[in-house]
Amino acid sequence: MNRDELMDRYADLAVRVGVNVEQGQDVLVAGLVEHAPFIRRIVEAAYRAGARYVQADYGDQHVRRSLIEHADMDVLSWTPPYLMTKWEHIVDTHTAFISVSGDPDPDLLADLDAERAGRARPMELVQYRTQQIGRSAIAWTIVAYPTEGWAKAALGEPDVDRLWDAVARASRLYDDDPVASWWARVKELGRRADAMNRRAFDAIHFKGPGTDLTIGLNEKSRWISADFKTNWGRPHVANLPTEEIFTTPDYRRVEGTVAATLPLLMPAEGVLVTDLKMEFVDGRAVKVEASSGGDNVRAQMKLDEGAASLGEVALVDASSAVGQTGITFANTLFDENAASHIAYGAGYAFGVDGASELEPDDQAAAGVNQSRVHTDFMIGGPEVDVDAITRDGTAVPLLRDNVWQLDE
Repeated sequence: MNRDELMDRYADLAVRVGVNVEQGQDVLVAGLVEHAPFIRRIVEAAYRAGARYVQADYGDQHVRRSLIEHADMDVLSWTPPYLMTKWEHIVDTHTAFISVSGDPDPDLLADLDAERAGRARPMELVQYRTQQIGRSAIAWTIVAYPTEGWAKAALGEPDVDRLWDAVARASRLYDDDPVASWWARVKELGRRADAMNRRAFDAIHFKGPGTDLTIGLNEKSRWISADFKTNWGRPHVANLPTEEIFTTPDYRRVEGTVAATLPLLMPAEGVLVTDLKMEFVDGRAVKVEASSGGDNVRAQMKLDEGAASLGEVALVDASSAVGQTGITFANTLFDENAASHIAYGAGYAFGVDGASELEPDDQAAAGVNQSRVHTDFMIGGPEVDVDAITRDGTAVPLLRDNVWQLDE
């Protein structure tokens, strides 16, 4: 297939599976100015699917660079009131939200001050959106548009067609009916999540080179697959591609050391973090080391009280179509679906039964981490064994040589 055909298929997936557009629903599509060719196709696909009104929002990383370089420190984290009004309207009207990733210039922000770059995000809005996602109040999804800059970061050369091929394989765009293939994959992952929930495990243990990490779960932690559902009952798939099952751990019950198995690209900061290692004591990261990008991770973890604790643990095995490409994409949307991962920062309230109805302070008391940060990094792979720990301390194998072990 040529690039235009792949874009049309991917746009159709974003609309019909990602946000699963309803007849008469409004849709917001957001990305960078370089993503315009793909965003236009998503807009067309949304109207064909029955959307009432579709808006495209474009950002610009050069504008962001100017903000980081010149704005006062207290302005870097400021949320303009009109943005809050806009997002409150999006939530109130059940507007679907499609976000496009794919950094056109991954090095653009790399030379900027780590603390300023880490603060340069509208914190009030970030927290609000995280809370609304936690209560399943938004039908949302993330897709990606290959660019030359992203291709160079992932492949070592600006070969956009080669990257499109990898994205297509990872996203099942070559299947006869990608929409049907994705709904079938969602069901497969759902059965795996159900098997975890039936066992009601107490903790997850990762063991491998540089890693000996135990992550305690909430008593009411619920494993979730890609099969999301809004609080008004609409199914949608939050990431395309997605290959994970995940849950919200008890942020207070994390102990041990962990080493990332893939690099982490922090697009907001324009930094590639390599050889990331952390040590957790009593639920908090007390040591962060990296060959590159460590200052940026440490700066993020200082943004608020919850940023240095965990909000997510996710399991991915070798059946992942992303992992089967053999490519490190330097894009979290893809790389987190190639390997098991954890996230420091905010936990998702919907990952703990009953927590979505609680106020933030009560969610925290129930073990759901509260933060304006949520950053995933990959810690799984063939050399990392993963066990579930039962309430009586028995270890139950989940992943060996990256192959799923638990009966579904």
